[in-house]
Amino acid sequence: MSTLDDIDRRILTELQRDAALALDALGERVGLSRNACWRRVKALEASGVIAKRVALLDPAKLGLGLTVFLQIRAARHDAGWLAQFARATRALPEVQGVYRMSGDLDYLIRAQVADMADYDRLYQTLIARVPMGDVSASFVMEEIKHTTELPLTRA
Repeated sequence: MSTLDDIDRRILTELQRDAALALDALGERVGLSRNACWRRVKALEASGVIAKRVALLDPAKLGLGLTVFLQIRAARHDAGWLAQFARATRALPEVQGVYRMSGDLDYLIRAQVADMADYDRLYQTLIARVPMGDVSASFVMEEIKHTTELPLTRA
């Protein structure tokens, strides 16, 4: 989809807030009939703008109340190490995001664990699977803002 119009942006805003919103309610909120709204949503899905619809869970209510960011320096800078690192991190369900970074560190990992002992288990598993140059961890003490909503005013 090359460009989004105002109605597409309103549909996306509503779906980011509640992906389970019924088509009738969604259409009412954005000023379209149910069928016109359905066609727009299907076009947004087909174009890949809507990648998937999910339920967002509360980690603390599931016993996973500790968020940790791991700063990684690679042991080596070659394709083989990167492939091994990617396989290892993708296989760990606690790992919520892995990012290759510019600057002083090579990779940033965001993980959700139960507690410090659970973090240590994750750390031990990771270093057993991939040789690391350096690993440093920072633990979230307070979550000030967390959202999955993308700003659509510039889209």
